[in-house]
Amino acid sequence: MLRIDGKLLTPDDVVLVARTDETVALSESCLPAINASRAFVLELLERKLPVYGITTGVGELSNHYIPPEQAEQLQENLIRSHAANVGEPLEKEVVRATILLRANALAKGYSGVRVELILMLLDLLNHDIYPYIPAQGSVGASGDLSPLAHLALILTGQGECLEDGKRVPAETVLKKHGLRPLKLQPKEGLALINGTQVMAAIGCLLIEDAEVLLKHAQIAGAMSLEALKGTARAFDARIHAARPHAGQIRIAANMLKLVDRSAIIASHVHCEKVQDAYTLRCIPQVYGAVWDTVQYARSVLKTEINAATDNPLIFAKEKDVISGGNFHGEPLAFVLDFLGIALSEIANISERTVDRLVNPHVSGLPPFLAEGNGLNSGYMIAQYTAAALVSENKVLAHPASVDSIPTSAGQEDHVSMGSISAKHARLILKNVIQVLAIEMLAAAQGIDFQQPLKPGKGTAAAHAQIRKRIPHWKEDRVMYPDIEHMAKMIRSGEILNAVEAKGIKL
Repeated sequence: MLRIDGKLLTPDDVVLVARTDETVALSESCLPAINASRAFVLELLERKLPVYGITTGVGELSNHYIPPEQAEQLQENLIRSHAANVGEPLEKEVVRATILLRANALAKGYSGVRVELILMLLDLLNHDIYPYIPAQGSVGASGDLSPLAHLALILTGQGECLEDGKRVPAETVLKKHGLRPLKLQPKEGLALINGTQVMAAIGCLLIEDAEVLLKHAQIAGAMSLEALKGTARAFDARIHAARPHAGQIRIAANMLKLVDRSAIIASHVHCEKVQDAYTLRCIPQVYGAVWDTVQYARSVLKTEINAATDNPLIFAKEKDVISGGNFHGEPLAFVLDFLGIALSEIANISERTVDRLVNPHVSGLPPFLAEGNGLNSGYMIAQYTAAALVSENKVLAHPASVDSIPTSAGQEDHVSMGSISAKHARLILKNVIQVLAIEMLAAAQGIDFQQPLKPGKGTAAAHAQIRKRIPHWKEDRVMYPDIEHMAKMIRSGEILNAVEAKGIKL
């Protein structure tokens, strides 16, 4: 069981809860702060002071005073009116991560909510309830208002949940699990919807997937190096010590491990070729920079998922309430845009490598890796597919964070568009998986043509695992099932597991 306290959650914790049935509890250590902030909200109501979102409207309507007797209705109206997202629903893993992150932010004790509210969020996780949250509609400030409002509805028995792909009234789902809907009290509706939890949830899942993807990219690159009879000299540790970026040093060392004992590379160690093309020679520099970017994204997300991101914040100890802008998604928008750009570069390198593999003028291999010139087209069109995906990524990698459309009658005059950054980065990652699948298929075919020479320790494991599932391309067959199967092997981690089973930790 995972216990949350608003301080120590990690991106790995988020992935665990999102993708498994791990249960979550609230740490008793955070109860005093939660209760103190709640008590101060009640005190503010008794004093009938104008406090944003408690006794005033929100956004442009913040200059409208709401009497305390209407404070509960204000919270109800907020979540109803703000639940305006459209499009396909967020995936279950994203919703589970979002629920966890919202509960963790409220557990910090700056939001003025009841303990019962946080426990109800955790009930959704522990009963595996899947709120229906359409994916499109957040501008990333004031955080993810609209999607979080869809989540807030569920706690009150409104809105809908998904069961077996069908939309079911939330009240029905809660009743089935023995849960009673909550009636929101002053400040609680606003506390539930002000925050960056949707984009942070996607970000946590992305960095996990990006790290695994990058390991597969190295395996694919090492296989391509052998298929193209490249040299491992460019991965010499002395080169990378001279430019000591952590990612570059790491990737260079990994590449040497993957091709260790390669008879293919050893067979041409004294050839006349001086150096390889950049797509092979600069793998440490490019993929190393990707690794550094992913680690930077991890550090930003680690801070964000343990932050109070709603507004206003309640400082019970000082008896103060302050309106600020912690809901603004810019830190995440920047890093998610950056992550999308970095992931795009994996596909850029991979597609160019595929092009070299199928091009007989530079590869030394049969044209398009096909036997029987002319009769069989081999991997000719698979390279087209990779090129199309790379081109699509170039559009998706345009930073969403450089755009801003004012909202709420100009009161919220700068927004982050971080939810779009998250969406695009996720689409890019999916495209990169497909491009790497094509590279691995082509590289495995190229290694076949190097027989009887054997590949390296890591590449041999990867090649053997591929050939267990996908046969050598002897004559033309329907191509797309091979690509689908290869992509599935990447997503499942099957290739990586086969390599790591040989004692090679990437």
